[in-house]
Amino acid sequence: MGKVHSIESFGAVDGPGIRFVVFMQGCPMRCLYCHNPDSWNINSGKEMSVEDLMTEIRKYKHYFGDNGGVTVSGGEPLLQIDFVTQLFKVLKAENIHTCIDTSGILFNDTNIEKFDTLIKYTDLVLLDIKHINSANHKTLTGFANDNVLNFAKYLNQHNIPTWIRYVLVPTINDDQNSLLKLREFLNTLSNVEKIEILPYHTLGIDKYKQLGMEYPLSHITTPTDEQIEFANKILKGENK
Repeated sequence: MGKVHSIESFGAVDGPGIRFVVFMQGCPMRCLYCHNPDSWNINSGKEMSVEDLMTEIRKYKHYFGDNGGVTVSGGEPLLQIDFVTQLFKVLKAENIHTCIDTSGILFNDTNIEKFDTLIKYTDLVLLDIKHINSANHKTLTGFANDNVLNFAKYLNQHNIPTWIRYVLVPTINDDQNSLLKLREFLNTLSNVEKIEILPYHTLGIDKYKQLGMEYPLSHITTPTDEQIEFANKILKGENK
């Protein structure tokens, strides 16, 4: 059984094509810009079996067809890696494209065997890198970034197609040095098919209010077009 936060039957931004997106419950990180703090607690959410999810997924297979598939996100989906692996195993048996959206924060030397099994059934990884500087990553998320970068290297070693996702947060990770350092790291990887820059937004503020929580980045504004263009130029080599 897995703990599921929510599902989205017609996702268009979480991998190629139209996606059925499963948001798993639970996350160890506390990203300052997280817009789903209600997904943190692993003891919340709806308990579902793999077959429960497959029953829902099969209803929409004709929508996502061969060009889309299923993406498992969170929260942090790899907090429930055994469940995700079993789901992906069933999906691949039915020739459905599998994608996982993860921070990689739970990857370490003690659980590599579980990851070895997971990637057998994984077609694509969306890897969220929050900050290339480990100290700044810890300030931003509560954790250093060693596991994240080691996971990126692991995916590269196993030739797993990967899209890098980077939430661009003004004054926190949009400076030239951070962007150049990240680009330098990405240059060491040969499996990165795409880099997605996701502009920071404040859509989660109302949810924090509803939960009686203080939103920690209320002083940060969304990035300007110029700031986004600057990041694109460095990370993606785009000159617009």
